[in-house]
Amino acid sequence: MNNLYWIALKSIWRKEVTRFLRIWIQTLIPPVITMSLYFIIFGNLIGSRVGDMGGFSYMAFIVPGLIMMSVITNSYTNVCSSFFSAKFQRNIEEILVAPVPTHIIIWGYVGGGVMRGLLTGVLVTVVSLFFVRYQVHSWPFVIFTLLLTSILFSLAGLLNAVFAKSFDDISIIPTFVLTPLTYLGGVFYSITMLPTFWQWVSKLNPIVYMINGFRYGFLGISDVSLVITFSMLLLFVSILYFMAWRVIESGRGLRS
Repeated sequence: MNNLYWIALKSIWRKEVTRFLRIWIQTLIPPVITMSLYFIIFGNLIGSRVGDMGGFSYMAFIVPGLIMMSVITNSYTNVCSSFFSAKFQRNIEEILVAPVPTHIIIWGYVGGGVMRGLLTGVLVTVVSLFFVRYQVHSWPFVIFTLLLTSILFSLAGLLNAVFAKSFDDISIIPTFVLTPLTYLGGVFYSITMLPTFWQWVSKLNPIVYMINGFRYGFLGISDVSLVITFSMLLLFVSILYFMAWRVIESGRGLRS
């Protein structure tokens, strides 16, 4: 990579990381508190009545999904809010006219979203250890799934920010699309418990594959073929990356 491009990438990435670390009480602590409440309510109170799930306690079963929920939400929110703020304040125009390739701009913002998603995931994982003890089945699967998921939703947040015209618009997708898909993605249940028809419907939900791959990494159990899981993740990442590159390269929704 050209040294000037590398400097540009580090500058955007550093700005993004510094932005959310400066207000860490608002960006990192709330998801930890929220997930702690999930652990208490669903894990301790309801989990004791549910019983085992695939040979594991209900608490151990839902932990990977809850970690993934926090990663998805924070990766998405970080890039969406930051990029839209830059667009709203006209700062993004300075980057667009600079001799910086579109790929550098994308990876700079995505890198910030991935960093926030990973930090949140680590904090939620540490908190989960106070509620349940478990051994990681496969670290490569855990890390690979975590990275792909964080990249995917950072790209999704970037696209939302590009097309958003007001601050209200950046909350529409998380509220009406992201939250329902997450709750229906198998966080609190195994899709094998559903009737055959609804199992097929669930497989149209991309979040099912993310949680499935992550749960396999932790517990070694899987509802969907791992080949299909990672093929779908790579496919979604490729599609969203191309879309993000296309709209930023064309300046659609960015140049006045």
